[in-house]
Amino acid sequence: MDSQILHIHQQLTNKEISCAALVQEKLEALKPNTNNTVNSLLDNLALELAAKVDEKIAKGEPIGVLEGIPFGIKDVYMVQGTYTTASSNLLKNYKSAYTATAIQKLLDAGAIPIVKENCDSFGHGSSSENTIFGAVKNAINPELVGGGSSGGSAVNVAKDYTVFSIGGDTGGSIRQPAGYNHVYGLKPTYGRISRYGLMAYASSTDCVGPIAKTIEDIRIVLNVMSGKDAKDQTTYASEEIKAENISDYSNIKSVGYFKDFVESDAIDPKIKADFLAAIEKIKAKGITVKELDFFKSDILVSTYYTLAMAETASNLSRLDGSNYGNRIEDKNLKESYAITRSENFSEETKRRIVGGNQVLSQGFSDEIYLKSLALRDAISANFEKDFTEVDIILSPVTPSNPPKIGDSLKNPHAMYLSDAYTVGFSLGQLPTFTVPQGTNTGLQITAAKNNDELVLKFANFLKDTI
Repeated sequence: MDSQILHIHQQLTNKEISCAALVQEKLEALKPNTNNTVNSLLDNLALELAAKVDEKIAKGEPIGVLEGIPFGIKDVYMVQGTYTTASSNLLKNYKSAYTATAIQKLLDAGAIPIVKENCDSFGHGSSSENTIFGAVKNAINPELVGGGSSGGSAVNVAKDYTVFSIGGDTGGSIRQPAGYNHVYGLKPTYGRISRYGLMAYASSTDCVGPIAKTIEDIRIVLNVMSGKDAKDQTTYASEEIKAENISDYSNIKSVGYFKDFVESDAIDPKIKADFLAAIEKIKAKGITVKELDFFKSDILVSTYYTLAMAETASNLSRLDGSNYGNRIEDKNLKESYAITRSENFSEETKRRIVGGNQVLSQGFSDEIYLKSLALRDAISANFEKDFTEVDIILSPVTPSNPPKIGDSLKNPHAMYLSDAYTVGFSLGQLPTFTVPQGTNTGLQITAAKNNDELVLKFANFLKDTI
């Protein structure tokens, strides 16, 4: 089974390469920062950890599979002693006091962090242009956006600057940039991986997930990060996914797709044609394919953004310059709060805070917010019904191709609509996996809750079929 991690592990244990040389090579590739993927390099930490791995190998001591593997971290995760900026002006000088649980598990397994990666500020965006570090450039065509909000993470993997990267997915922020850059990106079942130490955007849909070039690498990293965490009450204990389990996909008998997605006026004709061609190849393998009814994409987008904006307004209320961030003094405390937030938040972040406060305000909460909560329950119920009929739901990742840099900033509404095919699965808290096959922005595989193994299985099936 293809795996960059296992290949590098073998090279290290056979002493074909040194860990220090490997890490230095990745750091040198990142330094020019031609795609604007780098917020800060963790060079001193990385080289120090690499030296310890080389020392173990020299002594003949065994090393773990992830030990010595260089990886990147979206700059919304706490890593003690490093700058954690969320690509925002407010936190541009903030240093983490602790390390996120998911990242700590990787460190405990011996993986080596080499870079904090550029992203939309606080995860607010679908293009990685809403950032103080400059728009992330697509790995395939630098005139196009890298996708968002985990754009820097996806581009670094696509360019081989990192072996894998850890993104964050709230409404598609791992899956969409993975599709835009032709790599694998997984949003696990909500709660499989601890969110402790991830800067919260929308707490009810935020997920930690890996981006990599192979399915096996996704599996390895997912297993390490998964598990119950006393610091995050939404987490649960999960079984390890074994390599042999995801290579046998004989038990997958039925696949569904939402006809509302492919009949939408918004979908690019080529993406639609390629998606339907993929469906025909799946049918040819003897798998039953069913058309499913689902909510219109504009309902999904409006429901998601109503809830996400409400939650981000609440989560970011703590950032006023008093305890965190770049404080700007004014004539009194109230004015200091106002100018600190006004000057330091991006336009997109301010748009989402204002929208969130409005839907939570008296006179609007019953009419908008509570209706959105009811719609989310209806969406989840629809998924439960669907997964009694099919094993897997397949969908395009996006309705359109990556836009040119600058276009999304001119039209925020179009940016929101680019999430039309990802946000529904976030509202359902389902495991969803982008694979770089089928269409120009990939295909999206979704299974029932807690069935992350099945999406990896079907990804292997698609790799062999399409």
